Amino acid sequence: MRRGTFRDDTVDYAAVGATQAPDLMQYPPERSIPAEQSWRIGSGEARFQAASDALLSWTAQRGAGLELKDVRPASGPMYSGVSFDAEGNPIAPARSETDVRYDSDGTPYVGAGTTIRVEGRVKGLRADAELRVIFAVEEPRRVGFALGTVSDSVVSGEESFMLDWHDNDEVWFTVRAFDAPRAMLYRVLPGLTRRRRRELFTRYLRAISPLYSTPA
Repeated sequence: MRRGTFRDDTVDYAAVGATQAPDLMQYPPERSIPAEQSWRIGSGEARFQAASDALLSWTAQRGAGLELKDVRPASGPMYSGVSFDAEGNPIAPARSETDVRYDSDGTPYVGAGTTIRVEGRVKGLRADAELRVIFAVEEPRRVGFALGTVSDSVVSGEESFMLDWHDNDEVWFTVRAFDAPRAMLYRVLPGLTRRRRRELFTRYLRAISPLYSTPA
């Protein structure tokens, strides 16, 4: 089933939430390049909880070599986010969140509506951007969030980071994304977009699971 799209003026693309569409790889948003990869990163509750805490404290972004310059939580109470069923249909938000959590250096944890500024390079290519947390999910066996571009990025689009603790006790980390080239160099050489994405995926995995990585 295709999910409808809607406009959110806080981001610079129309297909908000499309990283959760089950047919993303077959029908990506117009002019965008989709990507998806999953890894088994261990098993058990302890592994899931450790990876969840790392993910929600921006470890994937920092481990990718991106410096968080500005983290601004949304003002006022925010829902933790919308979950989606197997067909991509939205499920009611799990809970509302009024208290902002902080990591050991005082950086706010991931929260729906949070805006962040990142700076860095990927394979020598600029990776600066302003990003918005589109949704955040915290459930007993599923934790994750999606980031959408707001401005100043060489690509426009969204990436989601999800951890699932399955009934067989395995813990899986999945990253999905779609990137529409914006900078002229990326428009002329679309292979750079794929190269950038492959490198980011590898860095995210190493950051969240330095000891375990079994490709799906």
